[in-house]
Amino acid sequence: MMGYYILIGAIALVSWLVSSRLKSKFKHYSKVHLRNGMSGAEIAEKMLADHGINDVKVVSTAGMLTDHYNPANKTVNLSEGVYNQRNASAAAVAAHECGHAVQHAQAYEWLTLRSKLVPVVSVTSSMSMWVVFGGLMLGAAAGVGLGYWVAVAGLVMMGLATLFSFITLPVEYDASNRALAWLKAKNVVTPEEYKGSEDALKWAARTYLVAAIGSLATLVYWGLQVFGGRD
Repeated sequence: MMGYYILIGAIALVSWLVSSRLKSKFKHYSKVHLRNGMSGAEIAEKMLADHGINDVKVVSTAGMLTDHYNPANKTVNLSEGVYNQRNASAAAVAAHECGHAVQHAQAYEWLTLRSKLVPVVSVTSSMSMWVVFGGLMLGAAAGVGLGYWVAVAGLVMMGLATLFSFITLPVEYDASNRALAWLKAKNVVTPEEYKGSEDALKWAARTYLVAAIGSLATLVYWGLQVFGGRD
């Protein structure tokens, strides 16, 4: 178990460092005010309109960096700091979330696949480690048999969560690419503002990359415990 705690500690540290850097970047670029004076909400509405999307609403949501696109009710949810603000960070986030709306409208294959996994992963991800651990304990107490297969079932659950985290990567990177391409093509931001938006989105994407690597590392660790301990 000590190896597991070291692994989790290392992943948590890297995740914290990337998250802190992301917050620092967004704070920095929130001081780069847009010359066009548009708010995050206005940018989101314009991007949706430019892509012919008329059935998606832009709404404000509480919190910091809580921005997301909800395909269930077709809403672009922007945090208060993005919805009302008129800076490079707000432009980047607003356009990125609209990038997901564009993906949804165009049936982007990776988003479709990710959406299909959501119901399963939302149920299994929180219990997978406990199922694996319980299987290992059962196997230690009763010998190889039922405990082994319980642990394998837990690994399958964990594997689905890992798959989900890696499928999320092209979804997030593509949304950012769509956002940046639109910001540049429509001259919504100046070259200086564009650089800020691009840098902010790069750091946002790295949080998903770290999460995916961490999920894979955890899966490999528990896989070694289950299969490596079997004679």
